[in-house]
Amino acid sequence: MPLTRRALVLGSAGAVAAVAAGGAAVEEEWLPGKYRLRRRLRLLMGQDGVGTFPDVAPSHVASGSFVSRHRLGADVGWSVIYPGDRPERLPVMVSLHGLGGDHTTAVAQLGMDRFLPAAVAAGVPRFAVATVDGGTTYWHPRPSGEDAGAMVLDELLPLLAAQGLHVQRLAFQGWSMGGYGALRLTGILGAPRVRAVAALSPALWTNPDDASSSGFADAAEYERYSVVGHQADLSGVPVRVDCGTDDPFYAADRAYVAGFDRPVTSTFQPGAHDAAYWTRMLPAQLAFVGAALSTGLSSGS
Repeated sequence: MPLTRRALVLGSAGAVAAVAAGGAAVEEEWLPGKYRLRRRLRLLMGQDGVGTFPDVAPSHVASGSFVSRHRLGADVGWSVIYPGDRPERLPVMVSLHGLGGDHTTAVAQLGMDRFLPAAVAAGVPRFAVATVDGGTTYWHPRPSGEDAGAMVLDELLPLLAAQGLHVQRLAFQGWSMGGYGALRLTGILGAPRVRAVAALSPALWTNPDDASSSGFADAAEYERYSVVGHQADLSGVPVRVDCGTDDPFYAADRAYVAGFDRPVTSTFQPGAHDAAYWTRMLPAQLAFVGAALSTGLSSGS
């Protein structure tokens, strides 16, 4: 049996790489040595860090928490980011954080409360962004019984509806672990309820044995919940995937995009698995989602 990256990780104490993206820790065991070396060189040269946020006033953010049955009684925080200075009845994009993040990361590390109003000022149709604590579950059922994906669908979406948001007109977005989660949950709900999905550097693997042990107990669990090979589940949904060429998921993300039987929007530009790249791509992702959410809005669809 060939030696896999997973076997090397599990058999080597302390083999954990920490990716700090502007203070948002993304702890993964699978990061290739070349990526770690390049990222360390950027740190030493002062070239790694958070991207530039738009020079606009932060928009209104409403936050709260609830006890989640699907997260085994955890107190789960959530936020809704509006494009202006007050709550509005709007379509909503659910943004899923990466490993090591929580519902505050989209604002604290990616500046979503600035990028969203900047996008609207540039002409993108108005929508809200919702975030929620997903823990480390990779947004799918775990052997413990915890299921952050079901929490989003069964608990968060009704809560958002109670906030006055149009949850029958949804988009999903996320980065890293959350990018994978966004693709997975879109496949579950499907069109026409989900109007778009945008994934930043989604955590995907072409070899199940390489999948992160943080989110998958073994290769069988990864294959059970993989989105690779299930691109048809997103039929009718506009899809966007962005990944940097110096990202550990670059090859798998390209293979995932190539697996669609239709054209999807994708970019593979220079960039790493960090907030500097993600914030650079956020304007394009928000414009993509806003256009899709606005389609047919006047007809009440």
